[in-house]
Amino acid sequence: MSCWVPGCPALSMCRGLAALPIACLERAKDLKTRLGILLHKPEMGHRIRTSSKLQLGSRRRDSSHEVLEWRESFDQLLKSKSGVTAFHTFLKTEFSEENLDFWLACEDFKKTRSKTKLASKANRIFEEFVQSEAPREVNIDHETREITRKNLSGATSACFNEAQAKTRTLMEKDSYPRFLKSASYQDMTKQATSRAISKRSHT
Repeated sequence: MSCWVPGCPALSMCRGLAALPIACLERAKDLKTRLGILLHKPEMGHRIRTSSKLQLGSRRRDSSHEVLEWRESFDQLLKSKSGVTAFHTFLKTEFSEENLDFWLACEDFKKTRSKTKLASKANRIFEEFVQSEAPREVNIDHETREITRKNLSGATSACFNEAQAKTRTLMEKDSYPRFLKSASYQDMTKQATSRAISKRSHT
């Protein structure tokens, strides 16, 4: 919009913009474009909108006792299918679900009996999660990464043991405590406790 009336706000704004360096204006345009992409990106919106829905859905399926057991230990959480689902949903909100996906892939890998499948699965897991710059690279140290790489030459069901253990420890010490403090889990425990009290009062 243009305006030739003295003191017009639009004219002042245009003069102010004209005084800015071109680099600043280009950066502002770039930021605006990036923000627009994030706001309209379907999977981003889907993650935010469906995260609470998934928690509500899983809450209805979980027994009161099971939900409360998850806070006893990380092992108790991993033993529960619905616990793993709830934890995975939480990790998605932190964009770190690859750690749990890697751990689960390793658990599935250990059940493989065919040597041919063992080798192909090992390479696939390594390429997806372990190698440097992998699409879903997990946070492990260089030494563990190299040990795992060497293990691939004679792939056995134990070739990911060290990397899996490091990832598990990271989740247990870092993500798991935050999961227990999260609003979603706190809400689940309140619901579970109230259901348990309600059951006792009706018996």
